[in-house]
Amino acid sequence: MIYARGASPLHAARAGIAALYGAALIVLALAFEHPAVLAGVAVAVLGAAALAGVGRQVARVARFSVVLAVLIAVANAIVVRDGLTVILRAGELPPFGQVDITSEALAYGALLGMRVVVVVLPFALVAATVDPDVVLRGMRRLSFRSALTAALATRMVPVLARDAQRMEQARRCRPDGAVTTTRGRLAVVRAVTSGALDRAVDVAATLELRGFATHTPAAREPGPPWSRHDLSVGAAALALTLLAAWGLAAGVATVDPYPTFELTGGAAPWAFAVAIVLVALAPFASSRGVER
Repeated sequence: MIYARGASPLHAARAGIAALYGAALIVLALAFEHPAVLAGVAVAVLGAAALAGVGRQVARVARFSVVLAVLIAVANAIVVRDGLTVILRAGELPPFGQVDITSEALAYGALLGMRVVVVVLPFALVAATVDPDVVLRGMRRLSFRSALTAALATRMVPVLARDAQRMEQARRCRPDGAVTTTRGRLAVVRAVTSGALDRAVDVAATLELRGFATHTPAAREPGPPWSRHDLSVGAAALALTLLAAWGLAAGVATVDPYPTFELTGGAAPWAFAVAIVLVALAPFASSRGVER
């Protein structure tokens, strides 16, 4: 959980609207492979994160995704046999057989890795700016039990993680537990699992005593009126979605990786990327009415 309270138009917008804003950026990252468009989405997300005050949280998540991106780039270069420009003949490499690394496979692998990072960024932005408690409250009329289960899980998982850490430290303090062994780790797992079951029984009994077992669907509560930030963030989400649909229909940014790596579109993909950045950052032009 990386949610951080803040004073920004994205924080001030309704949780559902802010989630749709992130979803529109995710759609753009999934719909296009052109590096210009991916770079535009990345700049839009990082700019929105910085203006929302959650740039550090989003950047921390991005660093973890870079490792996965490098692995994808290397794997694509080793596995894919397409491409005309051979830059390395690695010989026989079990279980892949004869491995000839081409510049096209390496470039496309790097592009796929970049795409993974850009897809992760909007998820991190949504996680850092959308209050999970508000999302769960919104779900209770649709599925109260699912919302309650998710709420309990988000609270219990950190507790169990701390229990496991304390048990591991206690085991290492024992004379026979100084050396890390598989048997010792299994003992910690068994202890944490039994503790989780005990906690689950206690929580279930407490919820039953409080009447959750006979809960009826909650009545619809009147929400606050739509704010200027709901409208601006919602309009940006809709505009980004329309941009993605138009870009796909017009084919403004396409990639032809094999047999030679070619980027089509000329300057159009870069103009498209600039439009994405401008639309995504437009809601931050005015912060009037944001709680501080």
